[in-house]
Amino acid sequence: MLDFPTHSKVTETARRNGRLADGERFVPEETPVAFSYAGSTHAVMMATPADLEDFATGFSLTEGIITDLAEIEAIEVLAEDKGIDLQIRLADAQNDALTARRRHMAGPVGCGLCGIESIEQAVRVTPSVRSSSLTLCEDEVVEAIRLLNGQQPLHMVTRAVHGAGFYVPGRGLVAVREDVGRHNALDKLVGAARRTGHAGRAGAVVVTSRVSVEMVQKTAITGSPFIIAISAPTALAIRTAEEAGMTLIALVRGEDFEIFTGAERIVPGAARRLGNG
Repeated sequence: MLDFPTHSKVTETARRNGRLADGERFVPEETPVAFSYAGSTHAVMMATPADLEDFATGFSLTEGIITDLAEIEAIEVLAEDKGIDLQIRLADAQNDALTARRRHMAGPVGCGLCGIESIEQAVRVTPSVRSSSLTLCEDEVVEAIRLLNGQQPLHMVTRAVHGAGFYVPGRGLVAVREDVGRHNALDKLVGAARRTGHAGRAGAVVVTSRVSVEMVQKTAITGSPFIIAISAPTALAIRTAEEAGMTLIALVRGEDFEIFTGAERIVPGAARRLGNG
């Protein structure tokens, strides 16, 4: 298993209390990560070089390249001169399907749509989660964000990365992933949750970022009927969540939050006691 540094110490000059002084701080690493299928590069994302197998799995799932883990036969992480190449070997049927829809994209941090060749691809159909019977009480919404805030070690060091967690009522956060890109953090989370056997329909996706349409789309692909965020959603994200039957909760600050869609899934009552499941 290759191990890449996720952050570095740098020197700086900082103004504190009206005075300039030399100092040091930690900043996150940002590395080109290529996703290659059958030896051909499909996408390159700028990302934090950690949890790369989760990243390869989650990206493959949320991009619709696979629908089941069994469709990935192997993942190899290769260190290149200026980045990392994730060589992902698919089953023959998935390779054939990918070849038919092959496209190339390069996405800078925070951009999950760069390189898409048509408007139709950008506004792809979002799976419905309307049939989900999962509910959360108000305290569980607050608890989900509180737990996420305390389980981001890279952010605690750098104060410069996004976090994404998967919250299961009665169990708390069963997976958390971080990255300089919010879409990347979510892809890593999707991969981690699926690889450890957690079904999306069993819990809520919790993120530290704003909610864009693609964050809603990725969440729906996992089967989760909830996305809970610290920051605000876009108008298109709200419309997309409404159409998908998803509960979108944002601007969770302390005990307060705002529900933009699917308010019927928030029920009275105390948070279920956390256990080991």
